[in-house]
Amino acid sequence: MSGWSAADLSAIGDGDELRLASYRPDGSLRPYVRIWFVRTGDGLYVRSAYGPENGWFRRAVASGTGRIKARDVERDVAFERPGPDAQAPVTAAYRAKYGRYAANIVGTVVSGDAERSTLRLLPSPG
Repeated sequence: MSGWSAADLSAIGDGDELRLASYRPDGSLRPYVRIWFVRTGDGLYVRSAYGPENGWFRRAVASGTGRIKARDVERDVAFERPGPDAQAPVTAAYRAKYGRYAANIVGTVVSGDAERSTLRLLPSPG
């Protein structure tokens, strides 16, 4: 179970982007980055278009926590690296959702590097 309420999932909907920020060691929030996201079942996932060396991704993994803003939802989240069984459904969801864009753009979120930089967003309690 993802922990997302039906109301949150409905409010986030199928928008193209969300804003994501990780927390610094001192507890302050880093600047938000806009990022594509997908929903599979009741889970929300993001990927780094430039692979696991992208700064926001490295900081999110190091922090383990952050905050998202998507439409009417603003929530603290935990970043979790999903198992390999999540990759095929997440890749399919990215292709279905963003397939209207040029292949070279969509390719950045369905590549092997992008798959290695997949994070599942889990809402923090509260």
